[in-house]
Amino acid sequence: MTQNTKVILTHEVEKLGVAGDVVEVRPGYARNYLIPRRMAMPWTKGSQTVIDRLKASLARQQIASMETAQMVKAKLTEGDPILIDAKAGANGRLFGSITTDQIAKAAKAQKGVEIDKRKIMVDQPLKAVGTYQLTVRLFEELSSPLEVIIRAAK
Repeated sequence: MTQNTKVILTHEVEKLGVAGDVVEVRPGYARNYLIPRRMAMPWTKGSQTVIDRLKASLARQQIASMETAQMVKAKLTEGDPILIDAKAGANGRLFGSITTDQIAKAAKAQKGVEIDKRKIMVDQPLKAVGTYQLTVRLFEELSSPLEVIIRAAK
C-alpha cells in the first residue's frame, strides 16, 4: 500500500476541501492532477505560514465574492428567462443537447453575467424544446434559480 501525501489546497476542490485546507490524497492524484493545475501545493513543515497568509487573503476575498455573487443572483432572477435557439426536429427533439457552456454563453450575452459552466447544475440532459428550471451554484451556500427556454431555430 502506498502512503497518502499531504497537500495544501490553493483552490476549492469538489469533494475534497476549500482553499487553505490541508488534506491527504494519493501521491499520483497530487503529482499528476492537483499540483500541475495549481489547485494544491505540497505540504511542508514551513508551509504553515503560507497557509495562514492564504486563509487571511481568502477571508478578504470571500467578503467581496459574496457581494458579487448576490449581485449576480439579482441579475439572473430579474427580467426575462434565458432564450436559446437550437436546431430541432418536427417533434421538438433537439439535434444534440444544450450544454452548460452554451447556457453560460447565453447568460453572458443576454443578462451580462459571467457564470462558470461548472457551477450550472443540470439534472437531466436538455434534449428537447421547452422551459427548464436550473440551479446555479454561485457561492458555498448561495445558489440562484435560472430559467432557460429552448426554442426551435427557424
